[in-house]
Amino acid sequence: AKPKYWQDVLARYGGDRGHERSFLVAEAAHKPRTPIVGFIIGEVRAWEFGSSPCGWVFALSVEPRARLQGVGEALFQAISREFKAAGVDKMRTMVARDNRLHLMFFRSEGMTAGPYLQLEKEIE
Repeated sequence: AKPKYWQDVLARYGGDRGHERSFLVAEAAHKPRTPIVGFIIGEVRAWEFGSSPCGWVFALSVEPRARLQGVGEALFQAISREFKAAGVDKMRTMVARDNRLHLMFFRSEGMTAGPYLQLEKEIE
């Protein structure tokens, strides 16, 4: 729904960026009409507040018809290897509290609550 945004993300994270920035794509075998069935995007970065460098997953999507076939897990494991190759031993993401699908997926991959709490405020 946001083609300009995704084109910008691909330009920043696609291509050969080493292991610190990753835009990984899962392709379906023998499906010429919908060859891309999922993607995951992340990067290694350190945040303010004293956080040491770690891998951050900030986008993950799997086509609904391809779910429950190991696509998400394969993407998650692949980006985990990229982060490890970049020299970090921890990864993080943020999940909306009401997004049960994402929450259950990341928990099934062994992710748990981390040491930081997100805070927000409406700006008037």
